[in-house]
Amino acid sequence: MNNFFVLIYFTCFATIAGGAFAMMWANIQSINKEMAVSKNSRHPEAPQEGEEVMYVDLNRDRLESLYNNNSPND
Repeated sequence: MNNFFVLIYFTCFATIAGGAFAMMWANIQSINKEMAVSKNSRHPEAPQEGEEVMYVDLNRDRLESLYNNNSPND
């Protein structure tokens, strides 16, 4: 009887381990497929041709002048 339970245990173990491996393999394959497709496409938030883009000027001269204008008086 003990051998029968050992056989059932290892059968269930092999089934669960095989299913886990199959699921991991399928997930990795789907990720690789999505990555291959997305390399060639544009980002959804990328500006279209001729579209104006707002930006903040953070060059060093501009930042230093802002810092000097807003510094507290001694």
